Amino acid sequence: MSVTDRTVHRCGPLLDHLGRLTRLRCESVLAPLGLRPRHLVALTVLRDTGCSTQQALAASLAMDGTNVVGLLNDLEGDNLIQRRRSPEDRRRHVVELTEAGLERLAKAELAMAAVEDEVLAKLDPEQRKTLYELLHLAASNHAVDCAAAAADC
Repeated sequence: MSVTDRTVHRCGPLLDHLGRLTRLRCESVLAPLGLRPRHLVALTVLRDTGCSTQQALAASLAMDGTNVVGLLNDLEGDNLIQRRRSPEDRRRHVVELTEAGLERLAKAELAMAAVEDEVLAKLDPEQRKTLYELLHLAASNHAVDCAAAAADC
């Protein structure tokens, strides 16, 4: 196949474009809530796992430990998470979502749903479901095992 063969559909540029549109819109709807996309991801992981050690959260988020500390400082400063020493290992910190964090996450998810409706407006519900399933399948090859995030809680 030659470089000029246009019969092959390449998704990368389209995914990048839609990702950029989505990211810009998400940033604009999350800002009034005092959140950034990375905050939203961390809050979602904590909601879904119940709690996490800082190290497991860093692995789940594919972030450097130092950057995770800054992220958690932001969230803790707004009372969205709390950190405590692990009862099993006093050197580790366990991170949990607070009630305020859960409420803010629910508001953010509503705002994100509106963004997704806007970005994917041309797709009907069945097409959206198919898109989700295909993206989930593609992402599953690169997924981080979040079970580790619940360890030591």
